[in-house]
Amino acid sequence: MKRALAMLEIDELGLNQTDRDILGIIIEKFGGGPVGLKTIAAALSEEEATIEEVNEPYLMQTGLLERTPRGRTVTKKGLEHMGADISVSQGKLM
Repeated sequence: MKRALAMLEIDELGLNQTDRDILGIIIEKFGGGPVGLKTIAAALSEEEATIEEVNEPYLMQTGLLERTPRGRTVTKKGLEHMGADISVSQGKLM
């Protein structure tokens, strides 16, 4: 089973490459968020609807991403999973 998941590039939390790309873009380019859906979609060359309907629900369910009135934000758990610095101040990584 682990071998099959590895071949599909599914990690231990069940994230595929697109899920990790979404988190990575928010962390690396936007300091962990908040950032709008349109901006994320443009940065990934992905359809907004795909991100919102396919990827976001699982990322939110696993506690890695949250939607705020100001945009999407990677949670502390998401930062830890991605190996990012978990010191966050006002939406910017330190």
